[in-house]
Amino acid sequence: MAGAIIENMSTRKLCIVGGILLVFQVIAFLVGGLIAPSPTTAVPYMSVKCIDVRKNHHKTKWLMPWGPNHCEKLKDFDEAVSRQIEANDIVFAVHIPLPSKEMSPWFQFMLFIMQLDIAFKMDNDLKENAEITLDVSLAYRDDMFNDWEEIAHAIEIRKLKCTFGSPKTLESEGRHYDCDFLPFMEIGSVAHKYYLINIRLPVNERKGINVGIGEIKDIRLVGIHQNGGFTKVWFAMKTFLTPSILIIMVWYWRRITLMTRAPVLLEKVIFALGISMTFINIPVEWFSIGFDWTWMLLFGDIRQGIFYAMLLSFWIIFCGEHMMDQNERNRLSGYWKQVGPIAVGSFCLFIFDMCERGVQLKNPFYSIWTTEVGTELAMAFIIVAGICLCLYFLFLCFMVFQVFRNISGKQSSLPAMSKARRLHYEGLIFRFKFLMLITLACAAMTVIFFIVSQVTEGHWKWGDITIQVNSAFFTGIYGMWNLYVFALMFLYAPSHKNYGEDQSNGDLGVSSGEELQLTTTITHVDGPTEQ
Repeated sequence: MAGAIIENMSTRKLCIVGGILLVFQVIAFLVGGLIAPSPTTAVPYMSVKCIDVRKNHHKTKWLMPWGPNHCEKLKDFDEAVSRQIEANDIVFAVHIPLPSKEMSPWFQFMLFIMQLDIAFKMDNDLKENAEITLDVSLAYRDDMFNDWEEIAHAIEIRKLKCTFGSPKTLESEGRHYDCDFLPFMEIGSVAHKYYLINIRLPVNERKGINVGIGEIKDIRLVGIHQNGGFTKVWFAMKTFLTPSILIIMVWYWRRITLMTRAPVLLEKVIFALGISMTFINIPVEWFSIGFDWTWMLLFGDIRQGIFYAMLLSFWIIFCGEHMMDQNERNRLSGYWKQVGPIAVGSFCLFIFDMCERGVQLKNPFYSIWTTEVGTELAMAFIIVAGICLCLYFLFLCFMVFQVFRNISGKQSSLPAMSKARRLHYEGLIFRFKFLMLITLACAAMTVIFFIVSQVTEGHWKWGDITIQVNSAFFTGIYGMWNLYVFALMFLYAPSHKNYGEDQSNGDLGVSSGEELQLTTTITHVDGPTEQ
């Protein structure tokens, strides 16, 4: 009778907790879909061709495309030829943002891609595997009348991948190639109001620099930055979720430390997962509003990497600790085969990120994909990480299969067990199935919303209501994994309920042998149980 009451209470509490978490999950999606704007905005920029005929001009002056001190402009390259202006004296200038606008720290980052308008000409054809050399400079100022301050200057090489859809004849002269976008620049903060980009295409026929690249007509840039409204909603979510996870972490660890036994491996891993989630949640981004912290993108990648590595490790250990009859458990060393691929894959992705965004801290124009060596190195890291991920999922699927096989065996022998032992195993089985269901649902929702956000136009419109799908994806999935960690700590916190000496050692019929068996399974007889 007592066992039935306890089981009903456990089921009822889990249903209540599940309902509350579902409500918060829906709210997380609605916050992004109805309140936040689109996560990012793409702004096209057309460069202005400026003339600079002074010696060492690239070190002495910044050329403005418009404004009171704008440069002397060229309409096209035919004018440059008629005025005998050399290619080395032409500067492509881009001012960020567009006239009458200002950039804001709420934009968080700037990513730029480049598109070249290259015309076909019989005597200046685009060679196969051509490379273009860019002499690029970036400057900033916070007032329209201040001098420009240099941020970065670099000589960069980009490979041109272009196709021409017509026969290369005289009749086709003037038609444009269809060229792929080129990575141009990425900055991890937007701490200033105005930015200026000057691009030169230095020509040196003797060294073969910018020879055989076709007739470049224009340079276009597309700037992508985070929307300020989305940033505010994102910061608000982080600020709300940080104390929420911290509180449940403190409560969870306090319940563990009150036990007479030492914490077991599963409890330690859940606590470590909570720490990694808190590491992501802490809204250090608030400081980026007042400080020029260009390393925030790299820092964000590291935080996410730590969390995902802990999450994957938890799934392995969670399954392993539910192998009810295995001999080796409660030791991290027993999982080295499964956790090893996670460590190797995470290390490879970390090195790749350091080679890309780590270098961009000094040179925002750098891209690891622009050279053959860099591309091969990047692909090697990604392939190794992919192989490790495949090995991990093979291990995980095998362990899940083993656990369900053991569960089937235990369920057939449950009626012959004493009440205490049966309740213990029923609780373990119920929690495992419940958490596996939640895990699969979280993973499925992550994949589904990611696919939907990629194939839709970014928003759905129902009458007068506009739902931002991409924003809902970010806030909903972020909130979902926070709720997942919250549910873990709530479900697996040890209980201190005492149902009486007679019930625990009398009516429930626990013999000394059975009690030994119970205290060597997963988290011992005193946890996890009902809250």
